[in-house]
Amino acid sequence: METIASVVLGLAMLAAGAAKLASRTWPADARGIGAPAWTVPLVPWVELSLGALLVVDVLRPLVAIATAVLLAAFTALLSVRLTRGERPPCACFGRLSTRPISWWSVARNLVLIALAVAIAVSSA
Repeated sequence: METIASVVLGLAMLAAGAAKLASRTWPADARGIGAPAWTVPLVPWVELSLGALLVVDVLRPLVAIATAVLLAAFTALLSVRLTRGERPPCACFGRLSTRPISWWSVARNLVLIALAVAIAVSSA
């Protein structure tokens, strides 16, 4: 079961990273959400790396924890903006997710975090 979960989470991370790299507007959208400027060029590559490692099952528990931490940072950023009443475009999946952020964005991330934690725990 953890192999399937790892592949599902890995594919989500690969899709997010690839969509960001394919989007010309993603860097500006990420800064608009409040991502620190120095992280913007790194995020797609980190997502692609974590996704690939999850799919091929390399260091699964550690990669799942790293993925949960990354998603928690994204979720915190979204939550801060939403509690301020701000709803910039979602940059989560590049041009595939141009709708404004919402609490559904947070809920989606919480599900992905729970999946990552479950993978880490079951693989340890």
